[in-house]
Amino acid sequence: MNHFIKPINTIKKLLATALFPIAVTGLPFGLSGCGEQAPENKAVYLLIDTSGTYTEELTKAQAIINYLLANLDSGDSFAVARIDSGSFSEKDIIAKTTFDMRPSAANDQKRLFKVAIDDFAQQLTHGSANTDISGGVLQASQYLNETGAKQKYVFIFSDLEEDLPHDHFRDFSISLDDIHVVALNVTKLRSDNLDPRDYLKRLANWQNRVVEGGGDWRVLNDLERMDKLMARR
Repeated sequence: MNHFIKPINTIKKLLATALFPIAVTGLPFGLSGCGEQAPENKAVYLLIDTSGTYTEELTKAQAIINYLLANLDSGDSFAVARIDSGSFSEKDIIAKTTFDMRPSAANDQKRLFKVAIDDFAQQLTHGSANTDISGGVLQASQYLNETGAKQKYVFIFSDLEEDLPHDHFRDFSISLDDIHVVALNVTKLRSDNLDPRDYLKRLANWQNRVVEGGGDWRVLNDLERMDKLMARR
Protein backbone atom coordinates (compact mmCIF):
# COMPACT_ATOMS: atom_id res chain seq x y z
CA MET A 1 0.00 0.00 0.00
CA ASN A 2 1.20 3.48 -0.82
CA HIS A 3 1.93 5.30 2.42
CA PHE A 4 1.23 8.70 0.90
CA ILE A 5 -2.07 10.53 0.76
CA LYS A 6 -3.49 11.29 -2.69
CA PRO A 7 -2.30 14.67 -4.01
CA ILE A 8 -4.54 17.66 -3.47
CA ASN A 9 -6.15 19.16 -6.54
CA THR A 10 -5.48 22.86 -6.10
CA ILE A 11 -2.82 25.12 -4.63
CA LYS A 12 -5.54 26.77 -2.56
CA LYS A 13 -6.07 23.54 -0.64
CA LEU A 14 -2.35 22.97 -0.57
CA LEU A 15 -1.68 26.27 1.14
CA ALA A 16 -4.24 25.54 3.82
CA THR A 17 -1.45 23.60 5.57
CA ALA A 18 2.25 23.74 4.87
CA LEU A 19 3.12 20.34 6.32
CA PHE A 20 0.78 17.85 4.69
CA PRO A 21 2.10 14.36 3.79
CA ILE A 22 3.76 14.15 0.38
CA ALA A 23 1.67 12.62 -2.36
CA VAL A 24 3.53 10.62 -4.97
CA THR A 25 1.59 9.77 -8.06
CA GLY A 26 4.45 8.33 -10.09
CA LEU A 27 2.92 10.09 -13.08
CA PRO A 28 4.24 13.08 -15.00
CA PHE A 29 2.47 16.42 -15.39
CA GLY A 30 0.07 16.34 -18.35
CA LEU A 31 -0.08 12.63 -19.23
CA SER A 32 0.68 11.91 -22.87
CA GLY A 33 -1.78 10.01 -24.97
CA CYS A 34 -1.03 6.64 -26.55
CA GLY A 35 1.73 6.82 -29.13
CA GLU A 36 2.92 10.27 -28.09
CA GLN A 37 6.56 10.97 -27.28
CA ALA A 38 7.54 10.59 -23.61
CA PRO A 39 7.76 13.86 -21.65
CA GLU A 40 11.16 15.47 -21.26
CA ASN A 41 12.82 15.77 -17.88
CA LYS A 42 12.54 18.85 -15.70
CA ALA A 43 14.99 20.51 -13.35
CA VAL A 44 13.71 22.93 -10.70
CA TYR A 45 15.75 25.20 -8.42
CA LEU A 46 13.77 27.01 -5.71
CA LEU A 47 15.32 30.01 -3.98
CA ILE A 48 13.81 30.92 -0.59
CA ASP A 49 14.22 34.41 0.84
CA THR A 50 15.11 34.15 4.54
CA SER A 51 15.76 37.82 5.26
CA GLY A 52 13.90 39.93 7.80
CA THR A 53 10.18 39.38 8.12
CA TYR A 54 10.09 37.20 4.99
CA THR A 55 10.81 34.23 7.26
CA GLU A 56 7.14 34.52 8.23
CA GLU A 57 6.30 33.36 4.70
CA LEU A 58 8.26 30.12 5.12
CA THR A 59 5.19 27.94 5.60
CA LYS A 60 3.99 28.90 2.11
CA ALA A 61 7.40 27.95 0.70
CA GLN A 62 7.15 24.57 2.45
CA ALA A 63 3.74 24.03 0.87
CA ILE A 64 5.13 24.76 -2.59
CA ILE A 65 8.02 22.35 -1.99
CA ASN A 66 5.59 19.63 -0.95
CA TYR A 67 3.56 20.26 -4.08
CA LEU A 68 6.66 19.94 -6.26
CA LEU A 69 7.76 16.77 -4.50
CA ALA A 70 4.34 15.28 -5.12
CA ASN A 71 4.45 16.04 -8.83
CA LEU A 72 8.05 15.89 -10.03
CA ASP A 73 8.68 12.57 -11.72
CA SER A 74 11.47 10.00 -11.91
CA GLY A 75 14.42 11.49 -13.77
CA ASP A 76 13.54 15.06 -12.74
CA SER A 77 15.95 17.11 -10.61
CA PHE A 78 15.06 19.37 -7.69
CA ALA A 79 17.08 21.68 -5.46
CA VAL A 80 16.07 24.14 -2.75
CA ALA A 81 18.42 26.86 -1.49
CA ARG A 82 18.16 29.82 0.85
CA ILE A 83 18.85 33.37 -0.28
CA ASP A 84 21.52 34.44 2.16
CA SER A 85 23.97 37.30 2.61
CA GLY A 86 26.21 35.59 0.05
CA SER A 87 24.17 33.06 -1.88
CA PHE A 88 26.66 31.94 -4.52
CA SER A 89 27.76 28.98 -2.42
CA GLU A 90 26.94 25.28 -2.04
CA LYS A 91 26.40 25.86 1.69
CA ASP A 92 23.12 27.60 0.95
CA ILE A 93 21.65 24.55 -0.78
CA ILE A 94 19.29 22.93 1.72
CA ALA A 95 18.50 19.83 -0.33
CA LYS A 96 19.06 18.60 -3.88
CA THR A 97 18.50 15.37 -5.78
CA THR A 98 17.69 13.73 -9.11
CA PHE A 99 14.86 11.30 -8.66
CA ASP A 100 15.63 7.65 -9.38
CA MET A 101 13.89 5.88 -12.23
CA ARG A 102 12.67 3.24 -9.76
CA PRO A 103 9.45 4.53 -8.15
CA SER A 104 10.24 3.05 -4.73
CA ALA A 105 13.69 4.64 -4.68
CA ALA A 106 12.26 7.98 -5.87
CA ASN A 107 9.71 7.87 -3.05
CA ASP A 108 12.50 7.36 -0.52
CA GLN A 109 14.37 10.35 -1.98
CA LYS A 110 11.27 12.50 -1.63
CA ARG A 111 10.83 11.50 2.01
CA LEU A 112 14.44 12.41 2.80
CA PHE A 113 14.08 15.67 0.89
CA LYS A 114 11.05 16.65 2.92
CA VAL A 115 12.84 15.78 6.17
CA ALA A 116 15.73 18.08 5.19
CA ILE A 117 13.33 20.95 4.44
CA ASP A 118 11.37 20.46 7.66
CA ASP A 119 14.59 20.36 9.70
CA PHE A 120 15.75 23.58 8.08
CA ALA A 121 12.44 25.31 8.84
CA GLN A 122 12.55 24.25 12.48
CA GLN A 123 16.14 25.40 12.95
CA LEU A 124 15.70 28.78 11.26
CA THR A 125 15.57 31.14 14.21
CA HIS A 126 16.47 34.44 12.53
CA GLY A 127 16.63 35.86 9.05
CA SER A 128 19.78 36.62 7.08
CA ALA A 129 21.31 40.09 7.36
CA ASN A 130 21.43 40.62 3.60
CA THR A 131 19.69 39.32 0.49
CA ASP A 132 21.92 38.16 -2.35
CA ILE A 133 19.30 37.25 -4.95
CA SER A 134 21.74 37.62 -7.86
CA GLY A 135 24.17 35.16 -6.31
CA GLY A 136 21.35 32.70 -5.78
CA VAL A 137 20.17 32.99 -9.39
CA LEU A 138 23.73 32.52 -10.64
CA GLN A 139 24.11 29.38 -8.51
CA ALA A 140 20.73 28.14 -9.75
CA SER A 141 21.63 28.57 -13.42
CA GLN A 142 24.79 26.53 -13.00
CA TYR A 143 22.96 23.73 -11.20
CA LEU A 144 20.21 23.59 -13.83
CA ASN A 145 22.64 23.49 -16.74
CA GLU A 146 24.61 20.68 -15.09
CA THR A 147 21.49 18.49 -14.89
CA GLY A 148 21.12 18.43 -18.67
CA ALA A 149 17.34 18.71 -18.31
CA LYS A 150 15.30 19.97 -21.25
CA GLN A 151 12.95 22.05 -19.09
CA LYS A 152 14.68 24.27 -16.52
CA TYR A 153 13.01 26.45 -13.90
CA VAL A 154 14.21 28.90 -11.27
CA PHE A 155 11.53 29.78 -8.71
CA ILE A 156 12.32 32.84 -6.57
CA PHE A 157 10.26 33.03 -3.38
CA SER A 158 11.08 36.60 -2.37
CA ASP A 159 10.00 40.23 -2.30
CA LEU A 160 12.83 40.80 -4.85
CA GLU A 161 14.45 43.50 -2.73
CA GLU A 162 18.17 42.81 -3.07
CA ASP A 163 20.35 43.97 -0.17
CA LEU A 164 24.02 43.14 -0.73
CA PRO A 165 26.98 43.25 1.67
CA HIS A 166 29.19 46.23 0.86
CA ASP A 167 31.97 44.07 -0.60
CA HIS A 168 29.76 42.00 -2.94
CA PHE A 169 29.63 42.85 -6.66
CA ARG A 170 26.63 41.61 -8.63
CA ASP A 171 26.28 44.17 -11.42
CA PHE A 172 26.82 41.76 -14.29
CA SER A 173 24.80 39.72 -16.75
CA ILE A 174 23.71 36.23 -15.72
CA SER A 175 23.41 33.62 -18.48
CA LEU A 176 19.89 32.18 -18.32
CA ASP A 177 19.51 30.68 -21.78
CA ASP A 178 16.39 28.48 -22.01
CA ILE A 179 15.65 28.90 -18.30
CA HIS A 180 12.19 29.88 -17.05
CA VAL A 181 12.50 32.26 -14.09
CA VAL A 182 9.35 32.63 -12.00
CA ALA A 183 8.95 35.07 -9.12
CA LEU A 184 6.56 33.63 -6.52
CA ASN A 185 4.69 35.38 -3.74
CA VAL A 186 6.29 38.77 -4.38
CA THR A 187 5.05 40.53 -1.25
CA LYS A 188 4.92 44.29 -1.05
CA LEU A 189 7.17 46.23 1.30
CA ARG A 190 5.89 48.97 3.58
CA SER A 191 7.52 51.55 1.34
CA ASP A 192 5.54 50.18 -1.62
CA ASN A 193 2.34 51.36 0.03
CA LEU A 194 3.72 54.89 -0.02
CA ASP A 195 4.88 54.65 -3.63
CA PRO A 196 3.71 51.58 -5.62
CA ARG A 197 6.20 52.50 -8.33
CA ASP A 198 8.95 50.99 -6.16
CA TYR A 199 7.25 47.61 -6.37
CA LEU A 200 6.78 47.87 -10.12
CA LYS A 201 10.38 49.00 -10.53
CA ARG A 202 11.70 45.90 -8.73
CA LEU A 203 9.68 43.65 -11.01
CA ALA A 204 10.81 45.52 -14.13
CA ASN A 205 14.47 45.45 -13.12
CA TRP A 206 14.45 41.69 -12.61
CA GLN A 207 12.51 41.11 -15.79
CA ASN A 208 15.12 43.07 -17.73
CA ARG A 209 18.00 41.11 -16.16
CA VAL A 210 16.37 37.76 -16.91
CA VAL A 211 15.43 38.60 -20.50
CA GLU A 212 18.84 40.11 -21.21
CA GLY A 213 20.38 36.88 -19.92
CA GLY A 214 18.34 34.83 -22.40
CA GLY A 215 15.71 33.60 -19.94
CA ASP A 216 11.94 33.72 -19.74
CA TRP A 217 10.35 35.79 -16.93
CA ARG A 218 7.04 35.41 -15.17
CA VAL A 219 5.48 36.64 -11.92
CA LEU A 220 3.05 34.32 -10.13
CA ASN A 221 1.36 35.73 -7.04
CA ASP A 222 -1.80 33.65 -7.45
CA LEU A 223 -0.39 30.30 -6.34
CA GLU A 224 -3.52 28.47 -7.48
CA ARG A 225 -2.17 28.81 -11.02
CA MET A 226 1.04 26.94 -10.27
CA ASP A 227 -0.37 23.60 -11.39
CA LYS A 228 -0.70 24.98 -14.93
CA LEU A 229 2.67 26.68 -14.89
CA MET A 230 4.72 23.49 -15.11
CA ALA A 231 2.55 21.41 -17.44
CA ARG A 232 4.72 19.25 -19.68
CA ARG A 233 5.40 20.86 -23.02
